[in-house]
Amino acid sequence: MTQLIAEIGWNFLGNMGLAKEMISAAKESGADFAKFQTWSTKDLVDGPWHKDERIKLYKKAQLSIDDHYELNEYCKKKKITFLTSVFNKKYLSFLKHLKLNTIKVASMEINNAQLLIEMNKIFENIIISTGASKLNEVKKVFKYVSKKKCVLMHCVSAYPTPPENVNLPRIKVLKKLCKKVGYSGHLKGISDALGCLEYNPAYIEKHFTIDNNLPGKDNKFSILPHEMKTLSLFVKERKKINKFKGKDFQVIEKEVRKNYRNRWSKITS
Repeated sequence: MTQLIAEIGWNFLGNMGLAKEMISAAKESGADFAKFQTWSTKDLVDGPWHKDERIKLYKKAQLSIDDHYELNEYCKKKKITFLTSVFNKKYLSFLKHLKLNTIKVASMEINNAQLLIEMNKIFENIIISTGASKLNEVKKVFKYVSKKKCVLMHCVSAYPTPPENVNLPRIKVLKKLCKKVGYSGHLKGISDALGCLEYNPAYIEKHFTIDNNLPGKDNKFSILPHEMKTLSLFVKERKKINKFKGKDFQVIEKEVRKNYRNRWSKITS
């Protein structure tokens, strides 16, 4: 069955109480994973983010090593799996002590060979987003990561993504490269997530918040608990509603067939 990833990311903006509130909401809404991001502004290369307000946001939202342990323990308490995207291989040394089976690679790190090589040594499942990547770049992943461990996630790196750019059929292309595929979506709402179920994804990832009015760009297009709940219920019911129950009427229709057929006009046959 498809598993759901609630990408909290930095929507909590450094407030650990809010992070835990989001974890609880994700669990109650039916998500299987509460996902964060692992990086430090100390590793940030020079760029426009140093000249505008983004660097302040990055500093506020970064997780310390202790924060990772605290959130992982809280996820265990709430019976939801802690997951994180890692942006530098040096963080893997402490993350392996969290005893995580699954790790995430953000789209922008798909070409980070050193990171992928080290992940392949440590983790059983490596979920790799493929946004803003050429197909030949995606194929190179398998130089560093075992296909048995890999899940390729179709992703469009536009925040938010317009409906006409979601490009779900690309999942079929990724399926030719890797047995397990998924979808990481940035369309506002859940119509893309519902649509991608046609391709039987192993995972669906959506940005998640408890309030679209919270500060930060990602909070604006993240899905809310009631939307995650709707998605979760549909994922669970999808297998049932697609089960073939025969070409004729079912037993549950027997009474209606017997008592209500032709009740407005007498027909003999």
